[in-house]
Amino acid sequence: MGDMANSSIEFHPKPQQQREMPHVGGFGCTLAELRNLMELRGVEALQKIQEAYGDVSGLCRRLKTSPTEGLADNTNDLEKRRQIYGQNFIPPKQPKTFLQLVWEALQDVTLIILEVAAIVSLGLSFYAPPGEESEACGNVSGGAEDEGEAEAGWIEGAAILLSVICVVLVTAFNDWSKEKQFRGLQSRIEQEQKFTVIRNGQLLQVPVAALVVGDIAQVKYGDLLPADGVLIQGNDLKIDESSLTGESDHVRKSADKDPMLLSGTHVMEGSGRMVVTAVGVNSQTGIIFTLLGAGGEEEEKKDKKGKQQDGAMDSSQIRAKKQDGAVAMEMQPLKSAEGGEMEEREKKKANVPKKEKSVLQGKLTKLAVQIGKAGLVMSAITVIILVLYFVIETFVVDGRVWLAECTPVYVQYFVKFFIIGVTVLVVAVPEGLPLAVTISLAYSVKKMMKDNNLVRHLDACETMGNATAICSDKTGTLTTNRMTVVQSYLGDTHYKEIPAPSALTPKILDLLVHAISINSAYTTKILPPEKEGALPRQVGNKTECALLGFVLDLKRDFQPVREQIPEDKLYKVYTFNSVRKSMSTVIRMPDGGFRLFSKGASEILLKKCTNILNSNGELRGFRPRDRDDMVKKIIEPMACDGLRTICIAYRDFSAIQEPDWDNENEVVGELTCIAVVGIEDPVRPEVPEAIRKCQRAGITVRMVTGDNINTARAIAAKCGIIHPGEDFLCLEGKEFNRRIRNEKGEIEQERLDKVWPKLRVLARSSPTDKHTLVKGIIDSTTGEQRQVVAVTGDGTNDGPALKKADVGFAMGIAGTDVAKEASDIILTDDNFTSIVKAVMWGRNVYDSISKFLQFQLTVNVVAVIVAFTGACITQDSPLKAVQMLWVNLIMDTFASLALATEPPTESLLLRKPYGRDKPLISRTMMKNILGHAVYQLTIIFTLLFVGELFFDIDSGRNAPLHSPPSEHYTIIFNTFVMMQLFNEINARKIHGERNVFDGIFSNPIFCTIVLGTFGIQIVIVQFGGKPFSCSPLSTEQWLWCLFVGVGELVWGQVIATIPTSQLKCLKEAGHGPGKDEMTDEELAEGEEEIDHAERELRRGQILWFRGLNRIQTQATGPRFLDLVNHKIAPRISEACTPFSVAK
Repeated sequence: MGDMANSSIEFHPKPQQQREMPHVGGFGCTLAELRNLMELRGVEALQKIQEAYGDVSGLCRRLKTSPTEGLADNTNDLEKRRQIYGQNFIPPKQPKTFLQLVWEALQDVTLIILEVAAIVSLGLSFYAPPGEESEACGNVSGGAEDEGEAEAGWIEGAAILLSVICVVLVTAFNDWSKEKQFRGLQSRIEQEQKFTVIRNGQLLQVPVAALVVGDIAQVKYGDLLPADGVLIQGNDLKIDESSLTGESDHVRKSADKDPMLLSGTHVMEGSGRMVVTAVGVNSQTGIIFTLLGAGGEEEEKKDKKGKQQDGAMDSSQIRAKKQDGAVAMEMQPLKSAEGGEMEEREKKKANVPKKEKSVLQGKLTKLAVQIGKAGLVMSAITVIILVLYFVIETFVVDGRVWLAECTPVYVQYFVKFFIIGVTVLVVAVPEGLPLAVTISLAYSVKKMMKDNNLVRHLDACETMGNATAICSDKTGTLTTNRMTVVQSYLGDTHYKEIPAPSALTPKILDLLVHAISINSAYTTKILPPEKEGALPRQVGNKTECALLGFVLDLKRDFQPVREQIPEDKLYKVYTFNSVRKSMSTVIRMPDGGFRLFSKGASEILLKKCTNILNSNGELRGFRPRDRDDMVKKIIEPMACDGLRTICIAYRDFSAIQEPDWDNENEVVGELTCIAVVGIEDPVRPEVPEAIRKCQRAGITVRMVTGDNINTARAIAAKCGIIHPGEDFLCLEGKEFNRRIRNEKGEIEQERLDKVWPKLRVLARSSPTDKHTLVKGIIDSTTGEQRQVVAVTGDGTNDGPALKKADVGFAMGIAGTDVAKEASDIILTDDNFTSIVKAVMWGRNVYDSISKFLQFQLTVNVVAVIVAFTGACITQDSPLKAVQMLWVNLIMDTFASLALATEPPTESLLLRKPYGRDKPLISRTMMKNILGHAVYQLTIIFTLLFVGELFFDIDSGRNAPLHSPPSEHYTIIFNTFVMMQLFNEINARKIHGERNVFDGIFSNPIFCTIVLGTFGIQIVIVQFGGKPFSCSPLSTEQWLWCLFVGVGELVWGQVIATIPTSQLKCLKEAGHGPGKDEMTDEELAEGEEEIDHAERELRRGQILWFRGLNRIQTQATGPRFLDLVNHKIAPRISEACTPFSVAK
């Protein structure tokens, strides 16, 4: 203590600022002081803490907090801390305003073409030709025109503009609601993220945003640190700071060597307690956000401001600059060759299209481009034919001369032809496609929340529909994750149920209770049930809960033992990790010696045992032969019952010579076995049925677990993953690696390809094995098509596998922050059945879009051919521009709403996955599209050429410019719309089903839209008049139109009768992106996948920290701005929350 007193004496007279600072809110540290402290690392930081505060307890005293009891849970105190030191909240980036979204929607090329056409049309309609038209211009102007009609020329242009506005507003609104939905989702995720702190001596789970400076936080394996802090006490703590330094090695943290813990870093091993020293914008993560600034233009201002704040209150300005230098020096590796490489890779990545583009988007883009090209060619031909026909007829046949005063008249004709051409193009291009995809995905994501799927990346939802393989964890996903000890082997006796305490020697019982109570995380406990009659609540690690439950079942209690030996009295802890597969704790005995307790996987720990306790609690030698005996008679029978076997052992060390604790293999050896217990984790009752559905749907389920092979096989059989008599493989990690690696120890894809197709269970697997398996299945080229793999994971080390998979599922309850951050979908109930729901929704998205395409393309084909032939034969399109736009609105916006919101049905799981290369438009769909197009074209051409005779009305063909709308063309328009409406019902089925009305009432949106469209159509026809080129129809004419429409349904049945297999001539369309288009970027990603697996996890974050580094060293000059604008800003949104929701 003398040393501490000295240090505190020399602390006060130091710089002047510190004399007046302690008065700020009564705390002994200022915000600037803490910020400066958190910028130091390692020895430097320790020195500073010793100089300024004596030790960490001194720092806690200054912050008015207790290292063991934490803060008093006093609202006023917490509020005061928030005011002085800030809140643990980083303000998010401003969302785009509605106007910005409108502007973005206006950038669409087709819309721009339409706007130009509409404006030209408007301009010309207001342009009155000079003087009366002379006879010389020919009768092209078509004689008798009403004044009103001549003036109505502007209506067409205005109507086109109006419909453009409609499309833009719908698109913008859609984007806006999507953005809003994601903000909601993001805040929901943020609220759900909690962190463990000690307040009033009690462990509490508080939302991350509620953390304050001075809180004592419990840090454990898998946490993403939400604030900066100084370690008070740690057990074997290792942190992944790659997001900060780019170094992928884990950094060992301890109170006496390197106690600085930084926000945004991940706990990869161990546990500990820290005092929070910086939150929100003052934490390391927050400083970076401040530096990057939210808006583009504010970057410079914010940067200057950030610099001043860094320079923290007057005199330490210079120190801060030195400090920045230190940070820059420390992060130097980024600028080494490796940094350059990373930059190169980033550049490459920027050029390669972003991987975010999913399979479906790839197919759709390709299809839209093909349709667009065809439409462009058709519209160009239409315009050319119309112009040629007009020129030849006027100037050649009639032999007229082009006169100057006739120019406006002719130009008006040319504009009319141009508008007809654009109309053909508009109808040909399916602008509704992106809308349909968006609506379908947004709708699915919203509904999937109810099915316990929290979707973080939109495209994951649709990729899931193509999944061909699911690699699932066992614990908690296939099982209930409520573990209980059901069998045990104690004192030479195998108990098939919990033994009576009296049956055990007191020595054994006492050792067992101590071994379990002390050698488990102190955060793990068993609490009384919330409701009467319910089961006791298990908090923390479930395996440890099972063991603690065993202690309670033996009528003993673990709490008094823990109170006698509190956590900070533990001498050394080797925490559990995937390599050790065991946990050991050392305590000091009263005689000065040491005792080590160890627990872990039985086959691993028994190899380290040289003694065992007999029935009297005395040591007996335990030779390899005894071990083999025990494995055969005790462990294998337990495993075959589906139990996990855990061995509990201890070892005593004399006081004479303290062992070298860093030599773990030496320390955890020559153990004495106390007991082996069998823990049961029952299979969730709904899982076998869910797995059967997956298998029926053509999805292979594989179980990847850390458990022993017999346990894994027993559980797999209970779940229905393996069936007796089938040809399958169940391998252990070692055997798996032996089979897939060559003599040099390298993984060979050919070897992997021999293993994975039959592999159903991978036991005793490490996270690397999981990653290898997933990568191997994805990279395999053995099948007809590439496998689409979904993976579930909950641990920190599952990150790389979750990232690599096509769809990564993280566990919402048991999952660590790291796993959630690497995932695409979070299962809020940790249940395998939710994955099956995700498959259903994914397939439903795919089907919805196919339905929409089938409907849309039928309309496209018909409308384009009608406009084209009509224009070529009668010099005028039977469907006018405004009518076409209305049809476009029906078939694009409304149809996408109607068909994209069909709810999924179980029947979706009765077929095999589509696969990556399967075209969007199958043969059956092509048959439907062409079949219905033939029907519609026959009807329309019949009406066009002989309709006037049939209905006994005037012909609408060859009408002069600006002539009033004819009944003839109105009937054609009306019939066309009626046929689309009834065809929309046909489009509900795309696999050749006969009953198109099946489940129609389960989709109210569909019914509303069909009836609504019908209602609006009546209004347009009866009262649309000139703007819609419509003339009111009689009841009889309406009935005929309806009759022809209903004919669509009958014709649909006729088409369904034709077997698709006979129509070999039909081509499919909309194939996925070719292999070569994808591999480059995937290869580039794969190269460093394993070496930097963890770094790969958070590329976005690395970028911000690299950003900070650059900003600190080159915060001047245009390069800085360029960097912010082009490299960092686009990534900010990815990294905004501890696990961000990507659009």
